[in-house]
Amino acid sequence: MSGQASARLSDAHSQPAPARAWPTLRPYAGLLSVSAGLLLWEAVSRLLINNPLFLAAPSQIAVAIAQLAWSGELWKHLFVSAREFVIGYVIACVLGIALGMAMASSETRKAALQPWVSGLYATPTIALAPLFILWTGIGIWSKVLVVITLVIFPVAINTEAGLRTTSERLVEMLRSFGATPRQIFLKVSLPSAIPFMLAGLKLGIGRGLIGVVVGELFGSRAGLGQLITQSAEAFNMPDLFAGVVVLAVAGIALTACFSWLEKRLVPWTKD
Repeated sequence: MSGQASARLSDAHSQPAPARAWPTLRPYAGLLSVSAGLLLWEAVSRLLINNPLFLAAPSQIAVAIAQLAWSGELWKHLFVSAREFVIGYVIACVLGIALGMAMASSETRKAALQPWVSGLYATPTIALAPLFILWTGIGIWSKVLVVITLVIFPVAINTEAGLRTTSERLVEMLRSFGATPRQIFLKVSLPSAIPFMLAGLKLGIGRGLIGVVVGELFGSRAGLGQLITQSAEAFNMPDLFAGVVVLAVAGIALTACFSWLEKRLVPWTKD
């Protein structure tokens, strides 16, 4: 028996280990992906195109960002765009959550509001931006209106969907135990809707940044959209891509913040 056990043990050791997905590289997958993309971009720009009028290399963009930051021009544009985004985003989130709750609380309200939400959500904002500028001028509020128009509907749709996914059996059970509508909303409906609401807020980040740029492209005294427009007119590709990269980094950072917040608020959604 001991010989057979030893043989089985030696066979087990001789068998190849199962393939693994290199878990040690998992935390660095995003960094490795971005690094590979930047290296490919640098190679294409330097070796294939080799013309800064058509495509700027990442190294040239980094130099442009450093120069804009050193001169203070980048901070001026960034402050203007950030202010427009924050004001529009906060207003849109408040209105969107309220609109979603109104639609979820009553079938009549949903039937009355659904055509407006669907129609305005599908309306191209690029067609409304000149109208907002005509109404409010080229100041901050025309861009705020563009941001609100782009952000409010994803937030409202996700909020309404989240509230409607609440388990009816659980609600009926709480009612049978004498729970008030307020208690049901705070203890059941709202927690079940938070993941959907956070998803709508994350979708609104990208749409809000697009709204800032669209509004500034049509008319603005300053902002990252204005920086991109001026650079395009002067065929200054490094500065143009500098504005685009700053917007992309802002979107990544804000989305990461919401992902962190999601882990803290709704940890039960993660495995």
